[in-house]
Amino acid sequence: MLMPKRVKYRRVHRGRMSGEATRGNKISYGEYAIVALEAGWITSNQIESARIAMTRYMKRGGKVWIKIFPDKSVTKKPAETRMGSGKGSPEYWVAVVKPGRVMFEVAGVDGEIAREAMRLARNKLPIKTKFIAKEEMEVGGEE
Repeated sequence: MLMPKRVKYRRVHRGRMSGEATRGNKISYGEYAIVALEAGWITSNQIESARIAMTRYMKRGGKVWIKIFPDKSVTKKPAETRMGSGKGSPEYWVAVVKPGRVMFEVAGVDGEIAREAMRLARNKLPIKTKFIAKEEMEVGGEE
């Protein structure tokens, strides 16, 4: 699973997820990509299962880039614990994703194979996403 090697503060606040993604909203490496349509938290397990689904379908052909990283810890208090006595310990790590964020990119495979591989990966994710090609994004950006 993905997680930071070291962090400055182990327990972070939950934060806000309003607004669109201003960074990481363009295809920079591959030819095809998965883009988030809504905000949400993507856990390290979900990222890993999406990656495995894609690479298995492509039979390890082509290249996959993961453009999100789970750098936020989510804490949880033990069951049947009284209120108070501080914040819980970190349980898992999440990546905060906003609408428009490019999450995965693929290159080196045919368009139909990429579309099907990314459809399998999209089913593993908890938010609405869409498949786009680099040509489509460039045409959309000029208008």
